[in-house]
Amino acid sequence: MRIAMIGTGYVGLVSGACFSEFGYHVTCVDKDERKITALKAGKMPIYEPGLEDLVGNNVRGGRLEFTTDLAGPVAKADAVFIAVGTPTDRRGEGYADLTYVFAAAEEIAQSLGDYTVVVTKSTVPVGTGRKVHKIISEKAPRADFDVASNPEFLREGAAINDFMRPDRVVVGAETDRARAVLRDLYRPLFLNETPVLMMSLETAELTKYAANAFLATKITFINEIADLCEATGADVQEVARGIGLDGRIGKKFLHAGPGYGGSCFPKDTLALVHQGKEANARQRIVETVVAVNDERKLQMADRIIAAMGGSVAGKTIAVLGLTFKPNTDDMRDAPSLAIVPILEKAGATVRAFDPEGMTEAKHHLKGVTFCDNAYDTMQDADAIVILTEWNEFRSLDLARAKALLRAPVLIDLRNIYRPEDVVAAGFSYTSVGRRSVSPPQASARRPRSVSAVG
Repeated sequence: MRIAMIGTGYVGLVSGACFSEFGYHVTCVDKDERKITALKAGKMPIYEPGLEDLVGNNVRGGRLEFTTDLAGPVAKADAVFIAVGTPTDRRGEGYADLTYVFAAAEEIAQSLGDYTVVVTKSTVPVGTGRKVHKIISEKAPRADFDVASNPEFLREGAAINDFMRPDRVVVGAETDRARAVLRDLYRPLFLNETPVLMMSLETAELTKYAANAFLATKITFINEIADLCEATGADVQEVARGIGLDGRIGKKFLHAGPGYGGSCFPKDTLALVHQGKEANARQRIVETVVAVNDERKLQMADRIIAAMGGSVAGKTIAVLGLTFKPNTDDMRDAPSLAIVPILEKAGATVRAFDPEGMTEAKHHLKGVTFCDNAYDTMQDADAIVILTEWNEFRSLDLARAKALLRAPVLIDLRNIYRPEDVVAAGFSYTSVGRRSVSPPQASARRPRSVSAVG
């Protein structure tokens, strides 16, 4: 079976590489010549653990190739996947910009050969599959094809495992022929007894949005519970464990922090809100989630300032982690993009380190001094702020850190440390949804640096 994957962004590249690992011949197509040239040379445009080796092995095995030519691969393909970007429209009202999806459909129509299933892999609003079918039918009225929807559920940092061992595969298809092709494509997963859910185009498209909106809601819910914990003296991590062990709730996405970000949740929640308004079926819960999450990031900047005595003017802050989550270089809608500028506007100097995200961060955070490692950021700083829970930040040498700092203040917005350990090392410690604590000597020596409740 031959596959043409249109788009070599995060979804297209990971999906194409994984399908080739199944043994299919996959051609990934992109108009960006520099990206294709780099991929042919084995250079990945994104950071994703294991992706470079996966791509390299399948290129050498002759199952995976890259090109800027769409016509050839589409003409030979049994399935053509559209995996192009669907960014939020520049108007900022939640519209999903489908320009690239529809442009891809027009090009595909001009090159179709024998029976082909055209599959939308991109996250698209309900009704997009029907529009793609109409575009292709009008451009190529004699073409033998079907349109299907196969949304992705890949987590950045764990995408390969998510593709190879998914919780489920969602397929929206209208004909037996299309369903048969998609079943064959995912047959290697049958050994793992992976559920393959067959449904209508519209249902598959909405399932993707509903999943992301629900997960974003869980994150926002636990963040608000964290605020209540702080006000009442409870511990949000214990609350999360207490509710997460309930099988009806589940323990995932119940980690309090500075708010969600990334390429999916912000964009998809906005798009779902917009679709609800257009359909006269407002999504009030999701509307609130979007508003609360935006406000959350701003509150985290205020929390940092409060933990540093109420002012950061003239102070230096060591920021650890800039990406929206670990194991990715993705900076899209990362909390750091909201928090760091506020700190700078308040008069702080920011020194930062991220294991993978600094190249992209330099395009967005112009006033930041980027450092070579975590300890480099701490030299003569007045506080450490943990924004992303990279593994290498979980076991810092606190004695070394304290010696480098001007003031022993640790603000942990990911709750990766135990308060008693940090306080024993002589730090004032602020986290999320737990009581802030300071060693007696730190409070006596620096009365203005006592942590705010957090």
